[in-house]
Amino acid sequence: MPEARIGPGDPADPGPRRPGRGGRRARPARTIGDMHPGEAVIESVLLQVLDILGTFVFAISGAIAGAKHRLDLFGVLVLSFAAASFGGITRDVLIGAVPPAAIRDWRYAGTSVAAGIITFLWYPKIGTFRNAVLMFDAAGLGLYAVTGASKALSYQLAPVPAALLGMVSAIGGGVVRDVLVSEVPAVFRSEIYASAALAGASIFVGGTALHLPAPPVAVVGALVCFGIRALAIRHDWKLPITRLPDRPAE
Repeated sequence: MPEARIGPGDPADPGPRRPGRGGRRARPARTIGDMHPGEAVIESVLLQVLDILGTFVFAISGAIAGAKHRLDLFGVLVLSFAAASFGGITRDVLIGAVPPAAIRDWRYAGTSVAAGIITFLWYPKIGTFRNAVLMFDAAGLGLYAVTGASKALSYQLAPVPAALLGMVSAIGGGVVRDVLVSEVPAVFRSEIYASAALAGASIFVGGTALHLPAPPVAVVGALVCFGIRALAIRHDWKLPITRLPDRPAE
């Protein structure tokens, strides 16, 4: 039987590779399609679980913000869905994955609604935790940073754009949530927020480029992002801001 050949334009064709040092061809970053079937299933399931978990904790952060501002049930659910989904929607639109997963897959909307109802009913207990919104937001930040970068890589984006889209996935929902309750988004204040998401996404992208196993790299990236954000909250770390000139004494 003659050997099958892969021609240009074939979906299985990996495309041109850039030459590395010494004239050798550089290996492309590994994708799920390059893995053993069992390994691909494990990675796909893990990333799906992380994505749903990120949706849940971001939805809780949105619902808590709504409850703190004395919104009714509908308002709490809107904030829950907005915080959980708008980062992923932005990412999917930018990479051409339309309709976005948050709209196409009922599990995302269902998870957001469930988190919103749980928070609405048990807010007196949930809201007593110090910095509850910030900590749930930090958890969602880490989870969405790695899952967003992973999806960007699966659409054949280069490492740098993939890391940036991971950051966009992580911060988008928090921006919309803060705007809806008339607050300046955390990413636009001096808080360490987007930089933490970028660090987590970069760790995942870098590990993937080095052909390391994706599940542990994803966990490490999410934990690093969460850790940076949590430490920044605890110790009040901030990025430098422009210093205004002192007003002359009257």
